[in-house]
Amino acid sequence: MAAKDKSVFFCNSCGGESAKWFGRCPHCQEWNTCVEEKRSRLAPAAAKAAAPARRTAKAEKLPQVPPGDVARYPLGLSELDGVLGGGIVPGSSVLLGGEPGIGKSTLLLQVAAAMAQHGHTLYISGEESAQQIKQRAERLQAVSDKTYLLAETDVEAALEQAATLPDVKLIILDSIQAVFAPEIESAPGSVSQVRACAAAVLRFAREHGCAAIIVGHVTKEGTLAGPRVLEHMVDTVLYFEGERYNSFRLLRAVKNRFGSTNEIGVFEMGERGLMPFAQPSAYFLSQRPQGVAGSAITCVMQGNRPLLLEVQVLIAKSGMNNPRRLAGGFDSNRLLLLIAMLEQRLGLPLNSRDVYLSVVGGLRVDDPAADLAAAAAIASALTGRAIPADVVVMGETGLLGETRSVSQMERRLKEASAFGFRTAVLPKANKESAKERTAPISCCAARDCAEALKILGLID
Repeated sequence: MAAKDKSVFFCNSCGGESAKWFGRCPHCQEWNTCVEEKRSRLAPAAAKAAAPARRTAKAEKLPQVPPGDVARYPLGLSELDGVLGGGIVPGSSVLLGGEPGIGKSTLLLQVAAAMAQHGHTLYISGEESAQQIKQRAERLQAVSDKTYLLAETDVEAALEQAATLPDVKLIILDSIQAVFAPEIESAPGSVSQVRACAAAVLRFAREHGCAAIIVGHVTKEGTLAGPRVLEHMVDTVLYFEGERYNSFRLLRAVKNRFGSTNEIGVFEMGERGLMPFAQPSAYFLSQRPQGVAGSAITCVMQGNRPLLLEVQVLIAKSGMNNPRRLAGGFDSNRLLLLIAMLEQRLGLPLNSRDVYLSVVGGLRVDDPAADLAAAAAIASALTGRAIPADVVVMGETGLLGETRSVSQMERRLKEASAFGFRTAVLPKANKESAKERTAPISCCAARDCAEALKILGLID
């Protein structure tokens, strides 16, 4: 008697499994994310035969485990090598996510050309033809005899082709949402398809000792689309960030089993692709106006790298009962908290004015060290008094108006000093720990936001 298939329901957001249909996921509480997958019910004998052979491994005491160095393929792209921890590890898997048009395919073609020194690369495209990829490679001058192109959406057929190629060291799959596994009935991009295709690519990479880079789409919230289990399956998760119409790009690692997640890569998009950016602070400060009210310079940490940024604020009289508060590159909720603190603790009249804040350069800031600079820029725009051009402002601000210390202050001061800043306004707790002999810059300590604004000459 033939075994009947049963239906299993998955959440398209978190990958949670349920035996029955649901409107709201019981795991992540998202609505309308239920997808159905058919599973065959095998007889016990058939299920035992279909199961993979069990391999026995001997347990070892931790001190007796032999040490081993991780081999890598350095690419020569300094920013990418730094994010990966020194290069691509054979047999590893990398998941690369980013918004459409951000430059993921451009970066991967440059990676494929750089891998020519180590072996062959197979570029599997499920979204573009081989002719389109070749045209882009010619424009980027990234054409290599050791790069194979394959326009295929069947993941099994693509991996069969990969097995026939000699000395394949890297497989690039663009993208995981565009390919499918023929044994899965659901459409490409579904939870079951994404999981099955990723598992097949990762299994091939481990068995053949080659690395795999998988491109993933992102949602409108900026997170990787598909089941969360995809990020757990791979060894490294990279996010490619930046504005599409801005030349600045940021590569960030949020997971890395072979390196640190505190490193970032900074690139500039040019005619010949993505070029490493040696001094990103110079890019953000290149067109900074001086002597204009509403501008403040701060230093934030992106991974282990300090970056100097300009925070601009525009304040206008509001014609509505509820004034507008808009933020670009800055947390809008954080902006509301700073405005409420400045109104309540310092008495600044902001309740009838629109406040617009922007971080120049297209970078999104989540470092709390930018709080004091944002407050200073708001006070500067309100009073019409400009902050001196050689002053940098750093510090976290609490709801009581106090300033709180931030990490790695010495590195921030060195970066500010290298670009000609001579005075730094920072929390009092940071001045005691900062060693001024390592950075020739004068430090002015402030116990609270009011004292910092008085030092800057913004309030009396």
